[in-house]
Amino acid sequence: MAKVSVKMPDEFLLRISRLGDQIDVIAPRVLEVGGKVVLEKVKGNLRTAIGKGTKHPSRTTGELLSSLGLSEAKQDRDGNFNVKVGFAEPRSDGESNAKIANIIEYGKHGQPAKPFLRPARTASRKPCTEAMIAKLEEEIGKL
Repeated sequence: MAKVSVKMPDEFLLRISRLGDQIDVIAPRVLEVGGKVVLEKVKGNLRTAIGKGTKHPSRTTGELLSSLGLSEAKQDRDGNFNVKVGFAEPRSDGESNAKIANIIEYGKHGQPAKPFLRPARTASRKPCTEAMIAKLEEEIGKL
């Protein structure tokens, strides 16, 4: 049976060992920074998609845009931390914000699709990752 031994730099091992008991505190902070980057991109895309290019005057109330938000970072049953960008429910008129967002994203008969979520996801991937890396480095530097 083969055996491999890898020697890590002492400074790196020291930083990782300090991070070990602080990961439950640091991970939510890092994820929330990344989530804010994605949230701003989604809001920008939604602003440009709502009420533009319609045959009839727009009936937008601004409720969909104001219901868009970021959840706090939570740990799932597998031990992974997650943060979600989504819509708060319910609306004042009884409709579902998720349903209206779905109609805007994918369209319906007589209403063309105006994607805002998928382009936001692709456009914000790199800036989100960079912001999370910067925050992680900042948090590790504090240790």
